[in-house]
Amino acid sequence: MTAYVHRTPDSTFTGEKYTYSGWFKRGDLSARNNIIWGSSDGGSADFTEIEFQASGALHWGNKPNGGTNMQLITNRLFRDPAAWYHLVFAWDTTAAAADRARIYVNGVEETSFATDNNAGSGETGCSLATSGDEVDIGKQHGVTHYYYGEMSHLNLCMGTAYGPTDFGEFDSTSGIWKINPSPSVTHGTNGWQLKMEDRTNLDLDTSVNAYTFTTSGTLTATYDNPSNNFCTMNSLEYMGGSS
Repeated sequence: MTAYVHRTPDSTFTGEKYTYSGWFKRGDLSARNNIIWGSSDGGSADFTEIEFQASGALHWGNKPNGGTNMQLITNRLFRDPAAWYHLVFAWDTTAAAADRARIYVNGVEETSFATDNNAGSGETGCSLATSGDEVDIGKQHGVTHYYYGEMSHLNLCMGTAYGPTDFGEFDSTSGIWKINPSPSVTHGTNGWQLKMEDRTNLDLDTSVNAYTFTTSGTLTATYDNPSNNFCTMNSLEYMGGSS
């Protein structure tokens, strides 16, 4: 899929807290798949990026307004093409050093990192909401690195560092992490919610901000979603033919 959703904020967020939450089902596991990227100059001075690397590791990089270059890369590899992953990225630079950038996967905090450069104390602003910095969902800004897969119920909350239980919960019977499709959260200025459930308007912002997004390329609607996971063939399995 070479399609993505984007908008350019007209004001700059200068707070010390934000949360990005979303559900993702991977497709092409070999590509460098970017979930979201914001950049003012191609990525060296002001950027935010969240991606699945080609190895399957999850990478979160944040360098707000020329500040500290935060990098988290997981040891864990996310290479299950049949699973929906719920990812929460909570940024709070008023917290203790190890807790300023936190990643949660399916309700559980990720604590094992190959690269662990946490954020600086009091770091403000971020490229997810910087005036003039385009926010791209499904592609790296300025580069043709697209996200290949499905995504659903994306939330960007500016001004609050939420935990995973604000967006989901463990099922009392199965113990499986499940979605809360209508989280009670505050999106704040420049925040948004893209449920991607309106098949005629996949880039509709259903937050109170109701921002206008632009889709480049053609998004494909699907009934496969976190509440109704379709069976998916495993691209990692190779069944050789007879000679």
